[in-house]
Amino acid sequence: MNPEDLRLDTLATEAFRPELADIDRLPTLEIARLMNTGDATVPAAVAGRLPEIAAAIDAVSRRMAHGGRLIYAGAGTAGRLGVLDASECPPTFNTDPAQVVGLIAGGPQAMVTSVEGAEDSGELARADLDALKLDAEDTVIGVSASGRTPYAVAAVEHARALGALTVGLSCNTGSPLAAAAEHGIEIVTGPELITGSTRLKAGTAQKLVLNMISTITMIRLGKTYGNLMVDVRASNEKLRARSRRIVALATGATDAEIESALAATDGGVKDAILTILAGVDGATAARLLEESGGRLRAALTSSRTDGA
Repeated sequence: MNPEDLRLDTLATEAFRPELADIDRLPTLEIARLMNTGDATVPAAVAGRLPEIAAAIDAVSRRMAHGGRLIYAGAGTAGRLGVLDASECPPTFNTDPAQVVGLIAGGPQAMVTSVEGAEDSGELARADLDALKLDAEDTVIGVSASGRTPYAVAAVEHARALGALTVGLSCNTGSPLAAAAEHGIEIVTGPELITGSTRLKAGTAQKLVLNMISTITMIRLGKTYGNLMVDVRASNEKLRARSRRIVALATGATDAEIESALAATDGGVKDAILTILAGVDGATAARLLEESGGRLRAALTSSRTDGA
């Protein structure tokens, strides 16, 4: 056994489960049950780290409130999950595509094919961050199941040296990634159904945490009104229907009132809600929202105090 194999043996995510050695002989339904049973342990593992996750989210949202960016950095599955989370923020929260960014070792090509050696290059991580002109208002979240992927660790180390906020998300305890970051989050999901296949439980845990980080950060930034996606932009018929429904849920207005409000605000859901609830015109709604930093609740409060 070579030294690399010995190091793998120390990682919970790489551990071998001897009770599954004959899994390929089992009926499909039994394999599905085994897999489902294992997956059911993941939310509990995440729950055990909620205080650390919440602390990281509060730190991220403070930076982003001052114009900072949220940047994920990882390799393989972890990198793909970061790119996925980043790419879903613009359609969900109407963020600028440059506001939440996913970096994957090897670049866009690595989303669909393996880029040999990319995950082992700390220099590549530093170059990718330098290309973004990282500054102290930004946040870099390194994502790695093992917690020791050189690309992710180097990204966090480089970002921290530049004064950016750093978070290290891994699925093993005592990881170099967590140690390198200001906020270390270690979600221990244990051995995988298929030995070392960390796209399974570890990947599920990473997806859950990234969902929390981006979603709750956007809530903190006023991108929602309650649990409604009020920053959604209607770029197709499905989203136009969703926009009408969101305005209806927020205001209880009639279909005619909703159509009129959306027309008066060029389809802006927040603006339309504000025109209905505050009884103001589209231009006033836009002003109140701008003065309130895009936060609908604050704009509603302001409308009551300034006589708008």
